[in-house]
Amino acid sequence: MIREVITYPNKLLREKSKDVMKFDDELHTLLDDMYETMIAENGVGLAAIQVAIPLNILIINLPNEEDIQDKENLIEAINPVITQKDGTQVFVEGCLSVPGFNEEIKRAQHIVVEYLDRNGEKKTMEAEDFLAVAWQHEMEHLAGHLFIENLSIIKRKKFEKEWKRKLKEKR
Repeated sequence: MIREVITYPNKLLREKSKDVMKFDDELHTLLDDMYETMIAENGVGLAAIQVAIPLNILIINLPNEEDIQDKENLIEAINPVITQKDGTQVFVEGCLSVPGFNEEIKRAQHIVVEYLDRNGEKKTMEAEDFLAVAWQHEMEHLAGHLFIENLSIIKRKKFEKEWKRKLKEKR
C-alpha cells in the first residue's frame, strides 16, 4: 500500500524516532509499504518518519548502471547506527519530504553502519560515495533532522523564502 509522504514543515519530521522492539508481520507490512511508496514517489531512500511512523526504520534502493531499482538490491535497516565515518564528499541531494528542492550537501565519503534486518538479524555494511550519502541522509531523518539544516545560513534563508512562496502559490 502506498502511504502519504509528509512534507516540510510538518512537525513530525522533527521528531526523533524510537527503536523497533518487535519484529513481526506489522513491521514487514510497514517495510513493504515503504518500498511501494518510495518507488511510487521516485525516491532512492525513505525513512519511516516520512510516512508518519516515528520508528528507527529506513530503506535504500539505489538504481543500477541501467538506472533500474532492482528490488534485490533493497536495503532494509532497522535501528541503524553509524560506527565509523571518514573522508568528505559534496553531493547534490533532494528529499521526498522537501519536494522540488535540491542542493549540495557535505557528507562523509565512507561509513560503516550496523543495523538489523526485517527478521532482527544483525548486519554490518560498509558504504561510500552515493550509498554513503543515502545512508547519512535517511539516518538524519531518524534523528529528527532534514538535509536543509546542513545548508549555510544564506542558502537556508533563500530556501525558506522560496519555500514560503511555493506554499502560497499552492493555496
